[in-house]
Amino acid sequence: MSKQKKRREAGKIRARNGADSLNLDAPLIAFKSTSRRTPNRTTPENPEPFRATMGILKTFKQDDGSDLAIRRRNEELEKELQASREREQVMRQQLQRACERLKVAEEAEERLSSQLGELEAEALTQARDYHHQIAALMNQLSQAQKLLQIRLQQPQLQSASV
Repeated sequence: MSKQKKRREAGKIRARNGADSLNLDAPLIAFKSTSRRTPNRTTPENPEPFRATMGILKTFKQDDGSDLAIRRRNEELEKELQASREREQVMRQQLQRACERLKVAEEAEERLSSQLGELEAEALTQARDYHHQIAALMNQLSQAQKLLQIRLQQPQLQSASV
């Protein structure tokens, strides 16, 4: 039997069983199907509705406890959502504090960098001043030595001339 014939026969069987009709007595489904949209279906072997989602077959019983179970699950999910939002808020506050600390650290780095630049400029000025002072003192010392040599040579010249 070909695949097309099998599909046609399966479609006829479903039509006879009323599987493609809207079932108003079916319970509400508590999740959103990610597969193709298919109505709740029943089989002769299993009269309870089922839905295949992502390869998982789930059976839903049509009793009064299902609403209570769905409500409990919704409450659990809401609590989890609230806890998640609280964690997110805490994380946002921590991130904000970290950003503020980073900003303070950057400002401190900027101030220190500015102070370091000023100190370097001052050190360079002092080094130039000391260098000029040393050069001036060397010139004075050189002139003093020349004068001493001239004075030392003059008495020898005077004694030689006498």
